[in-house]
Amino acid sequence: MDYLQNFHYKVSGNFSSKNYLVFLHGLMGSGVNWNRIAKAFDGEAQILTFDQRGHGRSFKPKSGYDPNDYAEDLKKIIDELGWDKINLVGHSMGGRNALTFAGKYPESVNQLVIEDISPSIKLSSIDSMKTLINSVPVPFTSKKAASEFFNSDFLNQFKDKKRGQAVAQFFNMNMIEKSSGAADWRFFKQGILDSLELGRRQDAWPIVSELEAETMFIYGDQSGELSDEDLTKLSELEHIKTRCIKDSGHWVHFEQAEEFIKVLKEFFAY
Repeated sequence: MDYLQNFHYKVSGNFSSKNYLVFLHGLMGSGVNWNRIAKAFDGEAQILTFDQRGHGRSFKPKSGYDPNDYAEDLKKIIDELGWDKINLVGHSMGGRNALTFAGKYPESVNQLVIEDISPSIKLSSIDSMKTLINSVPVPFTSKKAASEFFNSDFLNQFKDKKRGQAVAQFFNMNMIEKSSGAADWRFFKQGILDSLELGRRQDAWPIVSELEAETMFIYGDQSGELSDEDLTKLSELEHIKTRCIKDSGHWVHFEQAEEFIKVLKEFFAY
């Protein structure tokens, strides 16, 4: 497994099944973000979760953070595993990467789920996320110092304190302790910034309109990621379904895990 050696990954589930299910995490995330969701499908499918390039414990090249690069990674991985046709779930950045993969390799995707990301260009999202990432004064002297920053100065950037606390927790989870005792990002920072630029500046509607796989967009009612215009355009496409999950923001599968699992199982008919 030559190419897989570049990645921290996990294959789990029912190894006698010919159902293949892949989950792609979002920006700054990792494969473990899907543990609770993936476990719900243990009896129905073989499941792949992994840290995408530049993230977690996978390889961190200096360049190659376009959605096409991520899609090529996935194609090489499933070819190496011998998986011919997959059901694919992608959250946020992972959703953009999943769309790109399904557009490039329609023969490899059976069903597709995109969680809370718009196909539209989102320049405001680039600027706001870059500002947040660059506001973190890494490295910290310790994990404790990092936690203190996220619970104080970092939160002051948010008018919506509930959202601020969620983002602060997520960022803090991405801090790792170095051998020196200092704390720094778990991911490759420049790769994250490149992923933002290269992903959010691309109009993915041409891909969406030509998708061959049965596709569902899932979004949180409190997220705001998908605009009314986005939802109207999606409703006009016969091959696309949409599903709003109440009382959730951008991290739908984390905030409303049981409902998210229920929706996936109905869609995949597992």
